[in-house]
Amino acid sequence: MTNILLTGASRGIGAAIRAAIAPAATIVGQATRAIDGLVAADLDEPGAAATLWQEALDQLGSVDVLINNAGVFEANPLDGDDAAWLAGWERTMRINLTASAELCRLAVRHWQARGVPGRIVNVASRAAYRGDSPAHWHYAAAKAGMVAMTKTIARGYAKEGILAFAICPGFTMTGMADEYLASRGGDKLLADIPLGRVAMPDEVAEMARWLALDAPASMTGAVLDVNGASYVR
Repeated sequence: MTNILLTGASRGIGAAIRAAIAPAATIVGQATRAIDGLVAADLDEPGAAATLWQEALDQLGSVDVLINNAGVFEANPLDGDDAAWLAGWERTMRINLTASAELCRLAVRHWQARGVPGRIVNVASRAAYRGDSPAHWHYAAAKAGMVAMTKTIARGYAKEGILAFAICPGFTMTGMADEYLASRGGDKLLADIPLGRVAMPDEVAEMARWLALDAPASMTGAVLDVNGASYVR
């Protein structure tokens, strides 16, 4: 049975990933608060990522796959107070990128120390390539950093059997997407998606499941899009 650490497991894409993978793996899931059997870890707090990693090791003995899905999508208006704007930027970076980087580092070192292969799946965003709204510079920058980090890990450690993949969803039918669509006029945004609808969490979850368990090793470094052809590259 594959041992997996999954962040952001309480709702939306994370909950769908957890459900999709559960039959084939033992999962330690993270959430900000301890609910539904998930481990509580506030990734905005210093040391939370390392504590979460140790909790996963304590429960599982070893981790075979790390799936970084945790993230926030919070507006940070350009004309806001300077200190508030910077605080918003740093909070999003800590949760969306820095915590993921800490966990990736711990995972790589864990697999190196044991001389075993491992897999990382990072859930990024279409915003990594296309950008986002003027109030979401920080979100786009963090997700672009996650894609670059994934590619760097793939190139650096493939020879050791350590693989890394990223998924870039566009709008997905989660609580965060609902709020964003409502704030910007859902019909206009949907008109920009050739498929005519946003992605469903189970569609993203199936990609995460496949990358975590079945994708061929030669795919390491791949970034897969799930955006209804709203951004093609």
